Amino acid sequence: MSRALLKFVRLSPTKARLIAREIQGANAEKALASLQFMPNKAARFIYKALSSAVANSGIDPQKAIVKSCRVDKAAILRRFTPRARGRGTPIRKPTSHILVEVEKESK
Repeated sequence: MSRALLKFVRLSPTKARLIAREIQGANAEKALASLQFMPNKAARFIYKALSSAVANSGIDPQKAIVKSCRVDKAAILRRFTPRARGRGTPIRKPTSHILVEVEKESK
């Protein structure tokens, strides 16, 4: 089993988890193909982490499966935008940690 960790990605963890659930337990080659054509921002980063995990394992993508794909909450960048009467309202820019684990398919 091998893994890849992508840290502090400027991406909402709740939106990224929707994509991560799609590829759990799937064949690595099929998961990479489906991620490549998804329009979501999260799909790009998960694709990058998955391809790195497959490369780390040294296994052929056809014989590898995605054991787990986890998206954890990271630090939040806090910014302020000006509003009326001299006030400012906060803007929260979330970041995520993406962990992908790949293992050889057992038959």
